Amino acid sequence: FQSLRRLVQFATVGTASAWRRRRPYLLVGMATVATSGAALALSIKRENWPELPLPAVVKSASVCSAASIGRPQHWMTDPVSETGWLCDPSNSAEPRVGMERLCMDLQGRLCRAMEELDGEARFIVDKWARPSGGGGISCVLTDGVVFERAGVNISVVHGSLSQQAVRQMNSRPDRHKLPEGKELPFCAIGISSVIHPRNPFVPTMHFNFRYFEVDDGKGGVSWWYGGGADLTPTFLDKDDATHFHRTLKAACDKHDKSLYPKYKAWCDNYFVIEHRGERRGVGGIFFDDVDSPNQPAAFAFVSSCADAIEAAYLPIVRRNMRRGYSYADRQWQLLRRGRYVEFNLVYDRGTKFGLFTKDARIESILMSLPPLARWEYCHDPDSDPVKAQLMRVLREPVDWA
Repeated sequence: FQSLRRLVQFATVGTASAWRRRRPYLLVGMATVATSGAALALSIKRENWPELPLPAVVKSASVCSAASIGRPQHWMTDPVSETGWLCDPSNSAEPRVGMERLCMDLQGRLCRAMEELDGEARFIVDKWARPSGGGGISCVLTDGVVFERAGVNISVVHGSLSQQAVRQMNSRPDRHKLPEGKELPFCAIGISSVIHPRNPFVPTMHFNFRYFEVDDGKGGVSWWYGGGADLTPTFLDKDDATHFHRTLKAACDKHDKSLYPKYKAWCDNYFVIEHRGERRGVGGIFFDDVDSPNQPAAFAFVSSCADAIEAAYLPIVRRNMRRGYSYADRQWQLLRRGRYVEFNLVYDRGTKFGLFTKDARIESILMSLPPLARWEYCHDPDSDPVKAQLMRVLREPVDWA
């Protein structure tokens, strides 16, 4: 299997001229792997094959037992905060408890569902501590059959905001300013995910949900929620875009029918690669500074959006993950990934905030980048009608819902 995987990588990376040079070697290699595989299959009796159970996918919310103080089974590992504190019913109204449990639940459900879809690769669970306070859980799947890279990361951090982070937050015109020149105690809890599938016909998906508390410098505490989800296809599929948007719209409409149009427009205007004059993808929703009408209502809205992630994305993966694709399709996918990298490193608020935060977990921040990408000098996608179809909606957003 490893030899076959190397052959696939050998076949799909490089220029067209390199592909032509490799053809004879690929034919010989494929024949060798096929012969070895057939011989191995004939040498093993069926009754000796181990039965490998598929991981169960838990759809319901987690239930903690205060008596046992044990973590829910679908969580990927123990939480950053003390398990008994998160599971104690008397703490259920505490915003930090609710947000960390939301993150643990969504991470566990989504990771197990993706492992089942992939069928081969498994998530590496990396629990880390931040020297300045808090820590996180990074779950990363690499080199799978369906997912080339997928990461679902949780961070629960606290401490003092650096001056760079304060200036970065104050640079936003749409929120009240934090005092500069002094250290501000803060707490941030969030989950962030980027999924880069192998098949060019399966779009990349990103989401994040976060809760933030910070000392306002006047003896009080400012708090707010933020988040969103967006879809980045290599090839435009109108049915996929419509399904994704309508699922997110239904989650927003449970709370206020004015939310989806507002947050959809915010997403379209946020994920813009300005130096290219195009959006990163076909959008979704994006929101920040949500602190009304009150904390329980704001958290309920974020919970609805988080609960919609699996229904919005996984059916798209199932529908497209077995589609055939060509060398040219793969090259176009890698080029579009290059645009993804440009946005994340140049414009993304979350990336810049993370890099400016003291003792930041760099590996987790840059997990969002694809394992492979490419750039081509003076590439003209508009000369190809299929590529041009995508470029039109990246320049002029569409009302998919």
